[in-house]
Amino acid sequence: MRYIIIGAGAVGGAVGGRLAEAGHEVVLVARGTQYAALRDGGLRLRVPEGEFTYRLPVVEGPAGLGVLRADDVLVLAVKTQDTEGALDAWGPAPVEGGGTAGERLPLLCAQNGVEGQRMALRRFRRVYGVCVCVWLPAAFVEPGLVSAAGSPLTGILHLGVYPHGTDETARRIAADLEKSRFEAPVVPDLARWQYAKLLANLANAVEAVAGPVEDGKAVALVERVQAEGVAVLEAAGIAYTSPEEQREVRGDKITLLPLDDAPRGGGSSWQSLTRGTGTIEADYLNGEIALLGRLHGVPTPLNDLLQRLANSYARERREAGSMPVGELVRLADEAVAAVENQRSENQRSGKQRSGKQRSGK
Repeated sequence: MRYIIIGAGAVGGAVGGRLAEAGHEVVLVARGTQYAALRDGGLRLRVPEGEFTYRLPVVEGPAGLGVLRADDVLVLAVKTQDTEGALDAWGPAPVEGGGTAGERLPLLCAQNGVEGQRMALRRFRRVYGVCVCVWLPAAFVEPGLVSAAGSPLTGILHLGVYPHGTDETARRIAADLEKSRFEAPVVPDLARWQYAKLLANLANAVEAVAGPVEDGKAVALVERVQAEGVAVLEAAGIAYTSPEEQREVRGDKITLLPLDDAPRGGGSSWQSLTRGTGTIEADYLNGEIALLGRLHGVPTPLNDLLQRLANSYARERREAGSMPVGELVRLADEAVAAVENQRSENQRSGKQRSGKQRSGK
Protein backbone atom coordinates (compact mmCIF):
# COMPACT_ATOMS: atom_id res chain seq x y z
CA MET A 1 0.00 0.00 0.00
CA ARG A 2 1.09 3.58 -0.64
CA TYR A 3 0.46 6.02 2.21
CA ILE A 4 -0.56 9.56 1.33
CA ILE A 5 -0.05 11.74 4.41
CA ILE A 6 -2.45 14.68 4.12
CA GLY A 7 -0.97 17.20 6.52
CA ALA A 8 2.73 16.44 7.00
CA GLY A 9 3.10 18.33 10.27
CA ALA A 10 3.92 16.88 13.69
CA VAL A 11 1.82 13.71 13.68
CA GLY A 12 1.76 13.31 9.90
CA GLY A 13 5.50 13.88 9.60
CA ALA A 14 6.36 11.43 12.39
CA VAL A 15 4.10 8.71 10.97
CA GLY A 16 5.23 9.34 7.39
CA GLY A 17 8.91 9.38 8.31
CA ARG A 18 8.75 6.16 10.30
CA LEU A 19 6.77 4.41 7.54
CA ALA A 20 9.36 5.53 4.98
CA GLU A 21 12.20 4.36 7.22
CA ALA A 22 10.61 0.89 7.30
CA GLY A 23 10.52 0.79 3.51
CA HIS A 24 6.90 1.71 2.87
CA GLU A 25 5.94 3.98 0.00
CA VAL A 26 4.95 7.42 1.29
CA VAL A 27 3.73 10.67 -0.30
CA LEU A 28 3.58 13.86 1.77
CA VAL A 29 0.94 16.56 1.31
CA ALA A 30 1.70 20.04 2.61
CA ARG A 31 1.15 23.72 1.89
CA GLY A 32 3.09 26.96 2.00
CA THR A 33 6.49 27.02 3.69
CA GLN A 34 6.16 23.41 4.81
CA TYR A 35 5.60 22.28 1.22
CA ALA A 36 8.62 24.28 0.03
CA ALA A 37 10.85 22.91 2.79
CA LEU A 38 9.82 19.30 2.18
CA ARG A 39 10.23 19.69 -1.58
CA ASP A 40 13.64 21.31 -1.38
CA GLY A 41 15.22 19.63 1.64
CA GLY A 42 13.16 16.53 2.37
CA LEU A 43 11.47 15.53 5.60
CA ARG A 44 13.85 15.84 8.54
CA LEU A 45 12.79 13.64 11.44
CA ARG A 46 14.56 14.19 14.74
CA VAL A 47 14.23 11.14 16.99
CA PRO A 48 16.23 9.66 19.91
CA GLU A 49 18.46 7.76 17.47
CA GLY A 50 19.44 10.95 15.66
CA GLU A 51 18.17 13.16 12.84
CA PHE A 52 17.25 11.55 9.52
CA THR A 53 16.22 13.05 6.19
CA TYR A 54 13.73 11.33 3.91
CA ARG A 55 13.50 12.49 0.31
CA LEU A 56 9.85 11.71 -0.36
CA PRO A 57 7.41 12.85 -3.04
CA VAL A 58 5.56 15.93 -1.84
CA VAL A 59 2.46 17.50 -3.38
CA GLU A 60 0.08 20.30 -2.50
CA GLY A 61 -3.04 18.37 -3.50
CA PRO A 62 -4.37 15.44 -5.52
CA ALA A 63 -3.60 17.15 -8.84
CA GLY A 64 0.08 16.61 -8.09
CA LEU A 65 -0.45 12.85 -8.27
CA GLY A 66 -2.81 12.69 -11.21
CA VAL A 67 -4.93 9.54 -10.92
CA LEU A 68 -4.67 7.88 -7.51
CA ARG A 69 -3.79 4.21 -7.18
CA ALA A 70 -6.23 1.56 -6.04
CA ASP A 71 -3.85 0.59 -3.23
CA ASP A 72 -3.53 4.13 -1.83
CA VAL A 73 -4.32 4.79 1.83
CA LEU A 74 -5.16 8.40 2.70
CA VAL A 75 -4.02 9.49 6.17
CA LEU A 76 -5.79 12.68 7.20
CA ALA A 77 -3.49 14.42 9.69
CA VAL A 78 -4.58 18.05 9.31
CA LYS A 79 -6.06 19.91 12.27
CA THR A 80 -9.80 19.36 12.56
CA GLN A 81 -10.55 22.96 11.59
CA ASP A 82 -8.85 22.25 8.24
CA THR A 83 -10.73 19.01 7.59
CA GLU A 84 -13.45 20.35 5.32
CA GLY A 85 -10.97 21.80 2.86
CA ALA A 86 -8.97 18.58 2.73
CA LEU A 87 -12.08 16.46 2.19
CA ASP A 88 -13.29 18.79 -0.55
CA ALA A 89 -9.97 18.36 -2.35
CA TRP A 90 -9.40 14.63 -1.95
CA GLY A 91 -12.90 13.13 -1.97
CA PRO A 92 -13.51 13.68 -5.73
CA ALA A 93 -9.97 12.69 -6.78
CA PRO A 94 -10.09 10.01 -9.52
CA VAL A 95 -8.77 6.51 -8.85
CA GLU A 96 -7.31 4.15 -11.44
CA GLY A 97 -9.94 1.71 -12.70
CA GLY A 98 -12.74 4.21 -12.15
CA GLY A 99 -14.49 5.91 -9.27
CA THR A 100 -13.22 8.46 -6.79
CA ALA A 101 -11.22 8.40 -3.60
CA GLY A 102 -14.40 9.00 -1.62
CA GLU A 103 -15.98 5.93 -3.18
CA ARG A 104 -13.04 3.54 -3.11
CA LEU A 105 -10.09 4.45 -0.88
CA PRO A 106 -9.66 4.06 2.88
CA LEU A 107 -9.31 7.31 4.80
CA LEU A 108 -7.62 7.27 8.22
CA CYS A 109 -8.41 10.24 10.46
CA ALA A 110 -5.36 10.80 12.67
CA GLN A 111 -6.72 13.86 14.46
CA ASN A 112 -7.63 15.17 17.87
CA GLY A 113 -11.29 15.22 18.80
CA VAL A 114 -14.13 13.14 17.42
CA GLU A 115 -15.67 15.36 14.76
CA GLY A 116 -13.26 14.80 11.86
CA GLN A 117 -14.52 11.28 11.24
CA ARG A 118 -18.15 12.43 11.10
CA MET A 119 -17.17 15.04 8.53
CA ALA A 120 -15.27 12.40 6.56
CA LEU A 121 -18.13 9.92 6.54
CA ARG A 122 -20.23 12.38 4.57
CA ARG A 123 -17.77 12.10 1.66
CA PHE A 124 -15.89 8.81 2.14
CA ARG A 125 -17.43 5.38 2.36
CA ARG A 126 -14.43 3.81 4.11
CA VAL A 127 -13.45 5.83 7.17
CA TYR A 128 -11.10 4.67 9.92
CA GLY A 129 -10.13 6.29 13.16
CA VAL A 130 -6.59 6.52 14.48
CA CYS A 131 -6.33 7.47 18.14
CA VAL A 132 -3.01 8.77 19.43
CA CYS A 133 -4.28 8.30 22.97
CA VAL A 134 -1.26 6.52 24.43
CA TRP A 135 0.72 8.36 22.72
CA LEU A 136 2.58 9.92 19.84
CA PRO A 137 4.70 12.68 21.37
CA ALA A 138 5.63 14.71 18.30
CA ALA A 139 6.19 18.38 17.52
CA PHE A 140 6.55 20.62 14.48
CA VAL A 141 9.91 22.32 15.09
CA GLU A 142 10.27 24.38 11.90
CA PRO A 143 9.34 23.95 8.23
CA GLY A 144 10.67 20.58 7.13
CA LEU A 145 11.67 19.44 10.64
CA VAL A 146 9.55 17.29 12.96
CA SER A 147 10.64 15.82 16.28
CA ALA A 148 9.35 12.63 17.91
CA ALA A 149 10.89 11.95 21.30
CA GLY A 150 9.30 8.59 22.14
CA SER A 151 11.48 5.51 22.72
CA PRO A 152 11.67 2.59 22.15
CA LEU A 153 8.30 3.04 20.43
CA THR A 154 7.55 6.29 18.64
CA GLY A 155 3.89 5.98 19.58
CA ILE A 156 0.88 3.77 20.26
CA LEU A 157 -1.89 4.24 17.70
CA HIS A 158 -5.25 2.54 18.23
CA LEU A 159 -7.06 1.82 14.95
CA GLY A 160 -10.63 0.92 14.12
CA VAL A 161 -13.39 1.23 11.55
CA TYR A 162 -15.58 4.28 12.05
CA PRO A 163 -18.11 4.30 13.64
CA HIS A 164 -17.26 0.86 15.06
CA GLY A 165 -15.75 -2.48 14.17
CA THR A 166 -12.60 -3.84 12.56
CA ASP A 167 -11.68 -5.25 9.15
CA GLU A 168 -8.79 -6.65 7.13
CA THR A 169 -7.72 -3.22 5.87
CA ALA A 170 -7.29 -1.96 9.44
CA ARG A 171 -5.23 -5.03 10.29
CA ARG A 172 -2.98 -4.58 7.23
CA ILE A 173 -2.36 -0.94 8.10
CA ALA A 174 -1.65 -1.89 11.70
CA ALA A 175 0.89 -4.47 10.52
CA ASP A 176 2.70 -1.79 8.49
CA LEU A 177 2.74 0.58 11.47
CA GLU A 178 4.08 -2.12 13.77
CA LYS A 179 7.01 -2.58 11.40
CA SER A 180 7.63 1.18 11.71
CA ARG A 181 8.26 1.65 15.46
CA PHE A 182 4.61 1.92 16.46
CA GLU A 183 2.29 -0.31 18.38
CA ALA A 184 -1.08 -0.36 16.61
CA PRO A 185 -3.88 -2.25 18.37
CA VAL A 186 -6.95 -2.77 16.16
CA VAL A 187 -10.02 -2.39 18.36
CA PRO A 188 -13.79 -2.54 17.68
CA ASP A 189 -14.54 0.22 20.22
CA LEU A 190 -12.17 2.95 19.10
CA ALA A 191 -14.54 5.68 20.31
CA ARG A 192 -13.78 4.80 23.95
CA TRP A 193 -10.13 5.66 23.36
CA GLN A 194 -10.95 8.80 21.40
CA TYR A 195 -13.20 10.23 24.09
CA ALA A 196 -10.49 9.57 26.67
CA LYS A 197 -8.07 11.48 24.43
CA LEU A 198 -10.65 14.26 24.13
CA LEU A 199 -10.68 14.64 27.92
CA ALA A 200 -6.88 14.89 27.95
CA ASN A 201 -6.93 17.43 25.11
CA LEU A 202 -9.19 19.79 27.09
CA ALA A 203 -5.94 20.99 28.66
CA ASN A 204 -4.64 22.15 25.26
CA ALA A 205 -6.40 25.50 25.49
CA VAL A 206 -5.06 26.13 29.02
CA GLU A 207 -1.52 25.54 27.75
CA ALA A 208 -2.06 27.63 24.63
CA VAL A 209 -3.43 30.62 26.54
CA ALA A 210 -1.46 30.50 29.80
CA GLY A 211 1.62 28.37 29.08
CA PRO A 212 2.84 24.98 30.35
CA VAL A 213 0.60 23.23 32.86
CA GLU A 214 3.19 22.93 35.59
CA ASP A 215 2.39 24.88 38.74
CA GLY A 216 -0.38 24.03 41.19
CA LYS A 217 -2.84 26.62 39.92
CA ALA A 218 -2.64 25.41 36.32
CA VAL A 219 -2.89 21.74 37.30
CA ALA A 220 -5.90 22.43 39.51
CA LEU A 221 -7.62 24.36 36.71
CA VAL A 222 -7.07 21.53 34.22
CA GLU A 223 -8.54 19.08 36.72
CA ARG A 224 -11.67 21.25 36.99
CA VAL A 225 -11.95 21.53 33.21
CA GLN A 226 -11.61 17.78 32.77
CA ALA A 227 -14.08 17.06 35.59
CA GLU A 228 -16.59 19.19 33.68
CA GLY A 229 -15.88 17.05 30.61
CA VAL A 230 -16.37 13.82 32.56
CA ALA A 231 -19.74 15.07 33.85
CA VAL A 232 -20.84 15.81 30.30
CA LEU A 233 -19.75 12.42 28.90
CA GLU A 234 -21.50 10.60 31.72
CA ALA A 235 -24.70 12.59 31.19
CA ALA A 236 -24.51 11.73 27.49
CA GLY A 237 -23.90 8.04 28.22
CA ILE A 238 -20.58 8.10 26.34
CA ALA A 239 -17.98 5.53 27.43
CA TYR A 240 -14.29 6.35 27.66
CA THR A 241 -11.20 4.47 28.77
CA SER A 242 -9.97 5.13 32.28
CA PRO A 243 -6.52 6.55 33.05
CA GLU A 244 -5.69 3.18 34.61
CA GLU A 245 -6.49 1.33 31.37
CA GLN A 246 -4.41 3.80 29.40
CA ARG A 247 -1.44 3.42 31.76
CA GLU A 248 -1.70 -0.34 31.53
CA VAL A 249 -1.55 -0.23 27.73
CA ARG A 250 1.31 2.24 27.71
CA GLY A 251 3.39 0.53 30.38
CA ASP A 252 7.07 1.32 29.82
CA LYS A 253 6.79 1.12 26.04
CA ILE A 254 7.27 4.88 25.49
CA THR A 255 9.76 7.05 27.33
CA LEU A 256 10.34 10.67 26.34
CA LEU A 257 14.03 11.24 25.74
CA PRO A 258 15.73 14.64 25.39
CA LEU A 259 16.52 15.56 21.80
CA ASP A 260 19.56 17.64 20.87
CA ASP A 261 18.76 21.29 20.09
CA ALA A 262 15.03 20.63 20.34
CA PRO A 263 13.29 23.81 21.53
CA ARG A 264 10.83 23.52 24.35
CA GLY A 265 7.36 23.48 22.92
CA GLY A 266 3.78 22.63 23.70
CA GLY A 267 0.91 20.65 22.30
CA SER A 268 -0.98 21.08 19.06
CA SER A 269 -2.99 24.14 20.13
CA TRP A 270 0.10 25.86 21.50
CA GLN A 271 1.88 25.14 18.22
CA SER A 272 -0.97 26.70 16.23
CA LEU A 273 -0.62 29.96 18.17
CA THR A 274 3.16 29.90 17.96
CA ARG A 275 3.01 29.48 14.18
CA GLY A 276 0.41 32.25 13.87
CA THR A 277 -1.95 30.18 11.71
CA GLY A 278 -4.98 32.26 12.72
CA THR A 279 -6.97 29.15 13.62
CA ILE A 280 -7.04 26.69 16.50
CA GLU A 281 -8.78 23.39 17.27
CA ALA A 282 -10.66 24.55 20.39
CA ASP A 283 -14.08 24.33 18.69
CA TYR A 284 -13.55 20.57 18.36
CA LEU A 285 -12.05 19.97 21.82
CA ASN A 286 -13.52 22.27 24.48
CA GLY A 287 -16.26 23.07 21.98
CA GLU A 288 -17.21 19.40 21.75
CA ILE A 289 -17.80 19.35 25.51
CA ALA A 290 -19.79 22.58 25.25
CA LEU A 291 -21.93 21.07 22.48
CA LEU A 292 -22.63 17.87 24.42
CA GLY A 293 -23.34 19.89 27.55
CA ARG A 294 -26.00 21.92 25.76
CA LEU A 295 -27.53 18.80 24.25
CA HIS A 296 -27.76 17.08 27.64
CA GLY A 297 -28.42 19.99 29.98
CA VAL A 298 -25.03 20.16 31.69
CA PRO A 299 -23.45 23.61 32.19
CA THR A 300 -19.90 23.89 30.85
CA PRO A 301 -18.67 27.35 31.88
CA LEU A 302 -14.98 26.40 32.00
CA ASN A 303 -14.88 24.79 28.56
CA ASP A 304 -17.00 27.64 27.16
CA LEU A 305 -14.44 30.11 28.49
CA LEU A 306 -11.44 28.22 27.13
CA GLN A 307 -13.04 27.78 23.72
CA ARG A 308 -13.73 31.50 23.53
CA LEU A 309 -10.27 32.56 24.75
CA ALA A 310 -8.39 30.13 22.49
CA ASN A 311 -10.32 31.30 19.43
CA SER A 312 -9.69 34.93 20.36
CA TYR A 313 -5.95 34.30 20.79
CA ALA A 314 -5.78 32.56 17.41
CA ARG A 315 -7.85 35.15 15.57
CA GLU A 316 -5.86 38.06 17.02
CA ARG A 317 -2.57 36.15 16.64
CA ARG A 318 -1.68 36.73 20.26
CA GLU A 319 1.41 35.17 21.80
CA ALA A 320 1.02 31.62 23.06
CA GLY A 321 1.07 31.39 26.85
CA SER A 322 0.89 35.15 27.35
CA MET A 323 -1.97 35.23 29.91
CA PRO A 324 -0.82 34.82 33.53
CA VAL A 325 -2.28 31.63 34.92
CA GLY A 326 -3.67 33.57 37.90
CA GLU A 327 -5.69 35.75 35.52
CA LEU A 328 -7.03 32.68 33.73
CA VAL A 329 -8.06 31.13 37.06
CA ARG A 330 -9.83 34.38 38.00
CA LEU A 331 -11.78 34.35 34.74
CA ALA A 332 -12.64 30.69 35.29
CA ASP A 333 -13.96 31.39 38.79
CA GLU A 334 -16.06 34.25 37.45
CA ALA A 335 -17.51 32.04 34.71
CA VAL A 336 -18.49 29.34 37.20
CA ALA A 337 -19.95 31.92 39.60
CA ALA A 338 -22.04 33.45 36.81
CA VAL A 339 -23.57 30.05 36.01
CA GLU A 340 -24.28 29.35 39.68
CA ASN A 341 -25.87 32.78 40.12
CA GLN A 342 -28.06 32.21 37.07
CA ARG A 343 -29.13 28.82 38.40
CA SER A 344 -30.05 30.38 41.78
CA GLU A 345 -32.00 33.12 40.04
CA ASN A 346 -33.89 30.56 37.96
CA GLN A 347 -34.75 28.59 41.10
CA ARG A 348 -36.06 31.71 42.84
CA SER A 349 -38.12 32.65 39.81
CA GLY A 350 -39.51 29.11 39.63
CA LYS A 351 -40.55 29.19 43.29
CA GLN A 352 -42.25 32.57 42.84
CA ARG A 353 -44.22 31.31 39.85
CA SER A 354 -45.18 28.16 41.73
CA GLY A 355 -46.37 30.23 44.72
CA LYS A 356 -48.52 32.44 42.52
CA GLN A 357 -50.12 29.42 40.88
CA ARG A 358 -50.98 27.88 44.28
CA SER A 359 -52.52 31.16 45.47
CA GLY A 360 -54.57 31.44 42.31
CA LYS A 361 -52.97 34.70 41.25
